Amino acid sequence: MASGSSIEWTESTWNPLTGCTKISPGCKHCYAERMAFRLQAMGQPNYANGFRLAAHEEALGLPLRWKKPQTIFVNSMSDLFHDDVPVAFIKKVFAVMRLAHWHRFQILTKRSARLLELSPDLAWATNIWMGVSVENCDYTFRIDHLRRTGATIKFLSLEPLLGPLPKLNLRGIDWVIVGGESGPGARPMEPLWVTDIRDQCFKTRVPFFFKQWGGVRKKKAGRTLEGRTWDQMPLLEKRRLELVQA
Repeated sequence: MASGSSIEWTESTWNPLTGCTKISPGCKHCYAERMAFRLQAMGQPNYANGFRLAAHEEALGLPLRWKKPQTIFVNSMSDLFHDDVPVAFIKKVFAVMRLAHWHRFQILTKRSARLLELSPDLAWATNIWMGVSVENCDYTFRIDHLRRTGATIKFLSLEPLLGPLPKLNLRGIDWVIVGGESGPGARPMEPLWVTDIRDQCFKTRVPFFFKQWGGVRKKKAGRTLEGRTWDQMPLLEKRRLELVQA
């Protein structure tokens, strides 16, 4: 339920939830769904029901056992704010993240309306980063929802990027990740879409992270943009950690 991760912008994953349902075009070729069915075929007990939503209480305490500080992507195989996840369970996840203050937790959701609704009742802490996924201009409303939450660090995952995102409102946003879709049936991402977002980040001084070009053979496509990699991270959290470690 937790392990090192090959995802470029994190170090480990923690999955007290598994399974999800599709909600928007970015879900069409969901990597987590493919992985879940693969794990089901391998006999992994937490995926006995494939990609059906399931809570795993036994996994809740795992980050507390990891003594080395690390960056942890929460629910890489699900969405914490799925409508069918009980509020009590969401609060348990937040309680663990708050207790495990030596880690940095990253949460992503497409269910931004529920995130906003529950935000006042959640135990936010500076080590809990909150992000929303936005795949095209029809879903930029998720950014407005995120901006109104109690998270200290707010970030965007523009992946899979399925269209241009001109005139993004990045007010109050601390980090932007961009990536193309990968795997079977991957939809193409235009370079101009990426460079435009990068330039918007530059103008607003928002850290920019380019994850990948994607495609069916994503390793071959690589992750360089105009001859270099872009691995910028949120400065606010970096400065806080530097002060703590000084």
